[in-house]
Amino acid sequence: MEAPLQTEMVELVPNGKHLEGLLPVATPTAGSQRVEGPGRSCVEGEGFLPKSPSKEPHFTDFEGKTSFGMSVFNLSNAIMGSGILGLAYAMANTGIILFLFLLTAVALLSSYSIHLLLKSSGIVGIRAYEQLGYRAFGTPGKLAAALAITLQNIGAMSSYLYIIKSELPLVIQTFLHLEDWTSDWYTNGNYLVILVSIVVILPLALMRQLGYLGYSSGFSLSCMMFFLIAVIYKKFHVPCPLSPNATNVTSNISLVEIDKDEAGLQAKTEAGAFCTPSYFTLNTQTAYTIPIMAFAFVCHPEVLPIYTELKDPSKRKMQRISNLSIAVMYVMYFLAALFGYLTFYDGVESELLHTYSKVDPFDVLILCVRVAVLTAVTLTVPIVLFPVRRALQQILFPNREFSWLRHVLIAVVLLTCINLLVIFAPNILGIFGVIESSDTKSPSLLSWWMEKKGRG
Repeated sequence: MEAPLQTEMVELVPNGKHLEGLLPVATPTAGSQRVEGPGRSCVEGEGFLPKSPSKEPHFTDFEGKTSFGMSVFNLSNAIMGSGILGLAYAMANTGIILFLFLLTAVALLSSYSIHLLLKSSGIVGIRAYEQLGYRAFGTPGKLAAALAITLQNIGAMSSYLYIIKSELPLVIQTFLHLEDWTSDWYTNGNYLVILVSIVVILPLALMRQLGYLGYSSGFSLSCMMFFLIAVIYKKFHVPCPLSPNATNVTSNISLVEIDKDEAGLQAKTEAGAFCTPSYFTLNTQTAYTIPIMAFAFVCHPEVLPIYTELKDPSKRKMQRISNLSIAVMYVMYFLAALFGYLTFYDGVESELLHTYSKVDPFDVLILCVRVAVLTAVTLTVPIVLFPVRRALQQILFPNREFSWLRHVLIAVVLLTCINLLVIFAPNILGIFGVIESSDTKSPSLLSWWMEKKGRG
């Protein structure tokens, strides 16, 4: 005769938010087995959820309505962000072979860590990081999970808004054909990033459910695809080196002591060396490549919210969404980094679009690319803001019903803090370094601990 299951009082509420005290959810006893049949879509931890003849167990009390395609768009948009602009710089400081190895390793680790997240959520029947942390480590685990998500996503949103701050003034300057920099407010990045946050980002961030942003995510990905096509096109139309002065600045030989033919031969030799790709490089800037590449695949805080709103959800279906999104981004990242690097080689800057201004500051194609990138990163901010708001609600208002006033105030406060960070941040590499300190280690730790408890 089987031992009775011990239960814990947990209430399941919309959007993966859980409150303690009402609905019993079974926890495993020794010897319990977790089996997910191919035809089971919602009940993923059957041995860990209560069986009732009148009511089926669910993770949440509302039915997800987001399709497979829209979920791919949302997760891909969460992955795709400002990281793609720094990958050419990363390749210049690692070499093509080392970069490819690191990019592949990060992509595989991201996919496997998502697998652990989905597995742990299926074990205990929870799709909220804060509640996973609570199950694993109690209140400290809940606080740690919320803090990690908050810091990580604030860093991500800061990098997106930093691009708006740095690129939008250049776009306006080019559009108005202003050769000299002016002090007008419409060319001041600090004013513009605040304006974009209020007019575009805030209204999208006020939507109640993440699934509503599927169409904007699809449009955002289309903009980044245009960016990739433009980078490939420019590889075959930008000369290397950019100018004779840039190739001769490192020469310590006085041209007075050699004849003109030797000087010309030396210039050609230096130009050829400058425009030769490196396959393996280690220098003082190589350390920056790890946070840049790790940031490029960060999407873990959005995985469970997207999983919650997925139509006919299952771990296998969500894993397919994750693998497809990571694979598409992997290809786009490598191509953008490769052709961006092969265009400027060691002359590439940490923000790729700034490097193109050396060729022609008023290039129409680059102007269109800048507009596309600005549109893409702007539409990504609301998706990244959703998990942060939910984490804050779990910590500050764990037992409160939904309130539009609180919903709006949290979004306004978050955007205000992020704008202040962007205005005073020195450059985009500093933001990438902050994000690395709170990367995907916490969700992976929670997943490992929940699996260990499930086996026990």
